[in-house]
Amino acid sequence: MDSVALFVGLTVVFYLWHIFGVTIGLHRLLSHRAFSCPKAVEYFFVFGAYLAFHGSPVWWATIHRAHHRYSDQPEDPHTPSNGFFSAYAFFRKFEYPAHINPLTQSRDLLKDPVYRFLETGGNWRIGYARCVGISLLFRVALWAAFGPVVAGASLLAGYLALNAPLILNIICHIQKLGYKNYATSDNSVNVWWMAVVCVGDGWHNNHHACPGSSQMGLKRWEIDPSYLVLKGLQKIRLVGRINEALVREKPHGIPATVSVVANRPARAIHREKMLSLRK
Repeated sequence: MDSVALFVGLTVVFYLWHIFGVTIGLHRLLSHRAFSCPKAVEYFFVFGAYLAFHGSPVWWATIHRAHHRYSDQPEDPHTPSNGFFSAYAFFRKFEYPAHINPLTQSRDLLKDPVYRFLETGGNWRIGYARCVGISLLFRVALWAAFGPVVAGASLLAGYLALNAPLILNIICHIQKLGYKNYATSDNSVNVWWMAVVCVGDGWHNNHHACPGSSQMGLKRWEIDPSYLVLKGLQKIRLVGRINEALVREKPHGIPATVSVVANRPARAIHREKMLSLRK
């Protein structure tokens, strides 16, 4: 096989592991507990994201939970309302803001000894240095075992999978760049091409309307690869409960509301309908 074609193919494969690690592992599982799975499956996805330089899983989930709690308010840790660069580069800041505390907001994650080790007692500077070191050692091991093409493809894929969600945090909170299915109190919008790049997470307004759902693509044409992966894993019993959005009709003009439904299909949605979510 031509080395360029091999490099491109491997980059795609590694990118899918890393980006699904973010969308499935860090986002839908750790941040929102939108499905359940064995620990081995959890670690497979979470470490896919960790090796893409995303840092401590506890830090990531804590910041994301705060993002939903304060979405597009001044306390939101990465709203573009505070400036595009601030939204993009927030992950480079080395301390939790005063109003964000993993000891209270991510206590469930700190029960895991692996995540506690990666969190380094809340010292994000050391924790991120550890993440970079482990991620680079992973590429060194790939180089030693398989050569520079494999290691280089993995490194490029990790860099791309780091930046894609950071860009999403900006693009999907600029209303003129997308559309809303639901009248949420924030600026979240659905952006189809971000849904392609971030394997489903670009249906961001749907997600903010129903954050506890593993299913973010809610119209028939809103393809959500991350949700499809979870459904496939559920069929072979590698995933248990899956929270899915359920749509109920509401009179036109009444704002949509949200709840959770486990393992039930969603119907097509419109702004005048209500989302529910079963557990």
